[in-house]
Amino acid sequence: MHRRHEQEHPHLSGNGASAGAGHNHRALPRTAQWQTPHLSNGYDRYYHHHDEPDLDLVENAFAESFADASDPTSFLRLARVPFEATDAEGNRLVLLRVECEASVDVGSVSPRLGGGEMRYAPLPRRMTTRRRRLRFIYFDGSAPRSLTLGETRELTEG
Repeated sequence: MHRRHEQEHPHLSGNGASAGAGHNHRALPRTAQWQTPHLSNGYDRYYHHHDEPDLDLVENAFAESFADASDPTSFLRLARVPFEATDAEGNRLVLLRVECEASVDVGSVSPRLGGGEMRYAPLPRRMTTRRRRLRFIYFDGSAPRSLTLGETRELTEG
């Protein structure tokens, strides 16, 4: 039989307050999604300030599929990548090329204790990392400019 205890319960007081995460228990820590820890400089600044969640995953899926697309032009239209656009400064840009680069990390280096030398270790198969780099090459009237998928979405079409 459950013995009644005399502790006050704000969630039972009728004021609409909730007891929170787990009655009489600590709130559990929030989980975080883990992304590849060694992406190029500027990754956090770029990817985490856009409205689209997991833009890095969208970009990887684009790079995987674009190379095998039977009609690359239609694929770009489907992905809403503008062929002609204007950037935030008012420069007119035209799309010249899409570059998809694949790389596989198969080894690592780390400094030895005490500094000076580096230690090399080949990675086992389960620890190898496959990465793709996707860039859209636009011409701005004077020089080519390399943009990420997220940066192309910030352009004004036309």
